[in-house]
Formats: sequence, structure tokens, C-alpha cells
Amino acid sequence: MRRLEVIILAAGQGTRMRSDLPKVLHPIAGRPLLRHVYETARALAPQRIHVVYGHGGARVQAQLADLEVRWVEQAQQLGTGHAVAQAMDGVAEESTLLVLYGDVPLIASTTLERLVAAAEAGIALLTVELADPTGYGRILRDGQGQVARIVEQKDAQGAELAIREVNTGLLAIPASRLRSYLARLDNANAQGEFYLTDIFAMAAAEGVAIATTAPAETAEVLGINDRVQLAEVERHYQQRQAAALLRQGLTLCDPQRFDLRGELTVGRDCTIDVNVVLEGRVVLGDGVTIGAHCVIKDAEIGSGSQIQPFCHIEQARIGPAARIGPYARIRPESEIGEAAHIGNFVEVKKSTIGHGSKVNHLAYIGDTSMGQRVNIGAGTITCNYDGANKHRTTIGDDVFIGSDTQLVAPVTVHSGATIGAGSTITKDAPADELTLSRSKQLTFPGWKRPVKGRP
Repeated sequence: MRRLEVIILAAGQGTRMRSDLPKVLHPIAGRPLLRHVYETARALAPQRIHVVYGHGGARVQAQLADLEVRWVEQAQQLGTGHAVAQAMDGVAEESTLLVLYGDVPLIASTTLERLVAAAEAGIALLTVELADPTGYGRILRDGQGQVARIVEQKDAQGAELAIREVNTGLLAIPASRLRSYLARLDNANAQGEFYLTDIFAMAAAEGVAIATTAPAETAEVLGINDRVQLAEVERHYQQRQAAALLRQGLTLCDPQRFDLRGELTVGRDCTIDVNVVLEGRVVLGDGVTIGAHCVIKDAEIGSGSQIQPFCHIEQARIGPAARIGPYARIRPESEIGEAAHIGNFVEVKKSTIGHGSKVNHLAYIGDTSMGQRVNIGAGTITCNYDGANKHRTTIGDDVFIGSDTQLVAPVTVHSGATIGAGSTITKDAPADELTLSRSKQLTFPGWKRPVKGRP
């Protein structure tokens, strides 16, 4: 088998996107379009990947600096043939060259493997039949059914416009043959561009075999030119991911309303409700349930845990059999212990919550180490920031903290302590004792509430 190299064309401005962001940086599932294409190309183990950039090139390279590619500039966008020609000086003569597009992110590696294999006898082109071929180049075949040439939409006339088999733009060809054809291209067409598709008429004239192959599904070759198409491709991508997860045994209450923008690992018998967004790397243990409208990023959820609706969890670990929410926010570097409860309108940041502890209502716990079986009353906050530095709060096992308490860090509440409601704790609270700070309650006999309009 020949050496394989890949050229990804990513120089287009994408004017119909109506955006300052280069088209290939627009995201699908949270990752730039170009990254999707690159990762699919890498799955083929090519010797080299060349990316032809143009509009916003510095920004494209900066955002995707980790890609192992050869960056090639197309200073002027003079057509697909011109774009490929810019990269050819870095392509080995003995290579098979695979041409891909940075705005066609759904193409499958298995489809590309078949395309490359079909090029062994000459040239291979990926085609597809569309009910509405408007906008695509049409495949013209001769009387023996062989590809004779490709005519672009703007140059097609009469019966040519009715042809439903169209060019996807993806092709595989020996580099030496392509180099010869590129040198003979001209721009005598409606758009004044150097069409890469013109090489097929040259090949047919020479009697070179032109093989065609098709993708497993039409969605693979959907290109993106505007935000409507971007949204359509996003849904195709998410449905593909949802189908794969369903086959793994995950229950999705509505696969149409599910977004995975990263990597999800699931145990057995997990359930995810509607409008959940998962980002980064998320791991679910067995029997995890996630309620509607949650956002979970880079988190691990232990077996049997319940994440109730409208929760945000980021860079955190949730232990087994925990209950989170509804309306809870677990911020980075937090670890929620086994069977712990984090309730409605509770925020936890950079804290450890011990086994069986409960923070059920309207509380903020930040920079805190909390032991086991602790009960935190409603309205309790840890005052961890003094305006310049963060300080830690330490809470031992079996502590009870009454509602509306402020723990002014650095402070320690020792095991078994009870803090009376409405207290401001600025000093360490001893173990197994009641500690409180509370103003004396006063009543003023005869006091009258002011009436509007009277002094």
C-alpha cells in the first residue's frame, strides 16, 4: 500500500457565517470544525497532514497549535485546485493523497478508508445522490457508466442540472498524477477559479480509471456554509453520539435533546433526562440518574448518585449514593462524599464534604474541609475571602450548624460541636459544646411604626 498523506482545505472565509471567527473554528460539540476533520484523518495513520489556511490564518494556527500538521498558506483564494497546489511542494512523489475539507466534520474514517483503497487502481472520488443537488457539482458519466467529468453548479446547463449524483469534493489520488494535472488547470469558468474537479476530465481523457464510492450516510458529507447548516450538522453529530450511547445501555429520555461536548463513560442502568449538556470528560458509575437541564463538565459521578434538575457541576467528584440539587452548583476542586446531600441553591467550591453530611438549603461552602455526618443549616456561609487572600474552614465530624451562620475563616469547628442559629463564628468552636454569638433580643413597648406623610 502506498504512503498516505492528507491535505485539508481550510482557507475559506465563510462570509455566509456572518462572523469574525474563521469558519473552520466554529464549533460542533464544543470543538472546532477543523479539529473534527483532523482527528478523523489521524485515525488513518497518514505519514503527514497538510492544512491549507487563508482567512484568519494566524487565529486558526493559534487556537489549534497542538495539531501535528504542516501549515500551508493560501494567500489568495483562487479555487480548490489552487489551494491544493499550494501544499504540493511538501508532498512526497510516491504518496497517495487524500483531499478533505475543514468544514465537513462528520466524515467517517471507515468511509475514507474505502476511498483510499479505491484509489489503488487510479483515482477515487466520493459521490452521493441527493434529492436536491442544488449547489453541488454534478457527476457526468459516459455511455459505459464511467466518470467523464464534473460540472460545477454555475457552469451546468439543461439536463446537467437534473443530475442527482454530485461531487462531495473528497478524493484520493496518487500525488505524482495530481501534480501533473494541477499544472494544466485553468480558470476559464463562471467563477474564474482553478477547479480541482477539472482533473477528472483530464484523467478520463487519458483512460485513467476513476472509481467512485459513497458514504454510509449522506450526513457524513454535509458541508457548512452558514449557521443554519452549522445547527443541522450539530444535531446530526449529537444524534450519532446519542445512538452510540443508547446501544451501550444508557437511557436518554429524549435523544433529540441531549448534548455531549466531550467524552462520556457510563456504567450500567444510567438515566439522563432532557436538555442535559455534558462537557469535557464525564464518568458516570452504575445507576446514576441526571435530571433535566443539568450542565456537567469534567466530573466523576459515583454509582447510585442522583443529580437532580438544574445543577451545574464542574471539575468535581461526586461520591456514590450522593444526592445533588435541584439548583445546586458544585465548583472546581470539590469532592462530595458518599451519601452526602447538597440541596437547592447551595454552592460548593474547592471543598470536601464528608460521608453522609448534608448541606440542604441556600448555603455557600468554600475552601472547606468538612467531616462526616455534618448538618449545615439554611443560609450558612463560609466567609473564606478577606479581600486579598482565601482562608480555609475546617469542620469536624458530627457537627450541627444552625441556620444563618457565618463561619469567618480561618476557623475550625471541632467534632461534635453545635453552633447556634444566627451566629458569626470568628474563633475555633470546641468539640461537643454549644457555641453561639447572638445579640440580646430587645422589645420597645409603645413603639409606633412610621406612617407615610407624617413626621
